[in-house]
Amino acid sequence: MARIISRLSNRRRGIERRLASLAPEIGAAREEVRVLDEQIRHFADSADEARLRSMVSETPQSTNEHRHAARTVVTLQKDRDRWSARVIELERKQDELLDQMLDLRTGAEAQ
Repeated sequence: MARIISRLSNRRRGIERRLASLAPEIGAAREEVRVLDEQIRHFADSADEARLRSMVSETPQSTNEHRHAARTVVTLQKDRDRWSARVIELERKQDELLDQMLDLRTGAEAQ
């Protein structure tokens, strides 16, 4: 019986360590998404302004500025999508670890 409790305790500590290491990763990934959201808003506004300028002035330079600003927004959105997927993956791992903790607890109570 003592051996079983020791194994459960070791397993629980391992899960707790992994959970503790995930928390800062999740926080950093969420912060990255937040920053990218701000940048997307800013550059989307810039792209809209550049689009209007290119329509009014009809110069090659203004058209190039609009294209560049629009590409920047697309790139930022792709980065945001990658970081959002990372957040989802990390949260999935966290949920799995929490499920394992619950399984250990209910398993230990059953014994």
